[in-house]
Amino acid sequence: RLRRFVERPAATADGRRIEVAANISTADEAEAALRAGAEGIGLFRTEMLFVDRGEPPSEDEQFEQYRRVLGEAGDRPVIIRTLDVGGDKPIRYLHLPREDNPFLGYRAVRFYPEFEAIFRTQIAALVRASAFGRLKVMIPMVSQADEVRWIRQVIAEEQARCAQAGIAFDTSMQVGVMVEVPSLAFLLDHLCRELDFFSIGTNDLLQYFSAVDRANPKVAPLYDPMNPAFLRFLKKIVDEVHAEHRWVGLCGEMGGQPNSLPLLVGLGLDEISVASPVIAATKAELASLSASACADLLDEALTCST
Repeated sequence: RLRRFVERPAATADGRRIEVAANISTADEAEAALRAGAEGIGLFRTEMLFVDRGEPPSEDEQFEQYRRVLGEAGDRPVIIRTLDVGGDKPIRYLHLPREDNPFLGYRAVRFYPEFEAIFRTQIAALVRASAFGRLKVMIPMVSQADEVRWIRQVIAEEQARCAQAGIAFDTSMQVGVMVEVPSLAFLLDHLCRELDFFSIGTNDLLQYFSAVDRANPKVAPLYDPMNPAFLRFLKKIVDEVHAEHRWVGLCGEMGGQPNSLPLLVGLGLDEISVASPVIAATKAELASLSASACADLLDEALTCST
């Protein structure tokens, strides 16, 4: 029954299109994800290219991996997230200091300026790879407009370097951010002028929003994506991004939970990115839902206290 949905475009029973994409961690996973029915790659985590080795990967090594995923995807979009380490993902050769609260510390975009050579190498590989498909670059852990402006400057400089060298690249390559730091939600009106898309990372966003360590079993009951306060927060994000005519998806674990899906449809997301094994099931569940009924359900949920 689920296999029938693999080749179908994801949509609700009343015709509301919501792209269902795949979360992957390596280029090797792309083929299986697309064969499982993914309409694109909603999150390619690049950390696996950098861990368990003595030095960072070269520009050419990264380029080949990114080009490979884009080749598998064809004309489908591929969102590649730049290096997101720190927190629970240390890398030995960076020699980052030990931190008492690593999830709130020196991670992702926050360490790019210190390790600019590593970051520029990744951007250079991504710019080159953009010539081979619909590449969208996503930056993790952004919390300030200045971080976005610095990133865009680096990307522009690497594009200019490719142009000068006669290297092909996509001049319209989209740049976006992962919405996982709550403060970002209160800068969306400014950031929509500087960014092309947003993807909500509910895992960390909920952790920071609720002040709950999601790995701590003592407070696990407080880590609840169905909390009406969190649903109100998600609605604020989606509505404000759409008001500025920008695209917004969701790539956290909440997207792969069937009981959350009606609420996510009600939010009006453009895309939901999930683990490959649940792509067909997510499409099948979507096909059983009415977008208008889901919107009514979300409105009801937003009025609840628990």
